[in-house]
Amino acid sequence: MAASGLPPLPPQFKAVQHILRSAQELDKREPVVAYYCRLYAMQTGMKIDSKTPECRKFLCKLMDQLEAMKKQLGDNEAITQEIVGCAHVENYALKMFLYADNEDRAGRFHKNMIKSFYTASLLIDVLTVFGELTDENVQHRKYARWKAAYIHNCLKNGETPQSGPIGMEEEYYDENEEVGSPALPGQESQESSTYESGNAPTSNYTGIHIPPGAHAPANTPADSSHHGCDKCFNSTNSSKCPHRRSFTL
Repeated sequence: MAASGLPPLPPQFKAVQHILRSAQELDKREPVVAYYCRLYAMQTGMKIDSKTPECRKFLCKLMDQLEAMKKQLGDNEAITQEIVGCAHVENYALKMFLYADNEDRAGRFHKNMIKSFYTASLLIDVLTVFGELTDENVQHRKYARWKAAYIHNCLKNGETPQSGPIGMEEEYYDENEEVGSPALPGQESQESSTYESGNAPTSNYTGIHIPPGAHAPANTPADSSHHGCDKCFNSTNSSKCPHRRSFTL
């Protein structure tokens, strides 16, 4: 399920470059999350440009990958049931967020935690394939993206970052700079501490709150109001989607 079969990414699709990279990194250890990353990239690409020959060719190849992954994962409830899929992606995103936040609060600043913050923000973007984001997830995404930029820029400039929610300022994080691959909870490098869900922060900070049950099993059902169509590339509610039965360009 690797992304090696895709043609070169058209310049128009630069916005999905990072999410496709994350999908490729997650193919083996989290294929369900990788599937939804590609679905998000497809939806986004369709909105950007589905007419230009190079873009259309890329989208068709990406569509083939999605169809192949869906067949391989066909018996997985996170693929066949949107509610379960949404909960799976959300829990994984929160797991990465909480791992990075624990490292940050402990004063352990390194490339893996930066990438984990940033990847968590990308996976929250992916949740939009199921519908509108909750206010909590919007806040998590903003904080994670800002933290990744802030810590990255501090380390780049030889400065010591401040832990926790200091005054949020606009920062820019260029993931194209070498920061390494994200360490998964329980799989991080020796420079990182082992992630333990029992140590997860649960307090409010800068208006951001880790919701209760953030460590629930991946198949925990989510609110049915937060899901959409996983079978087409239109950003519509699943009940109104005109392409429920097949992929279409």
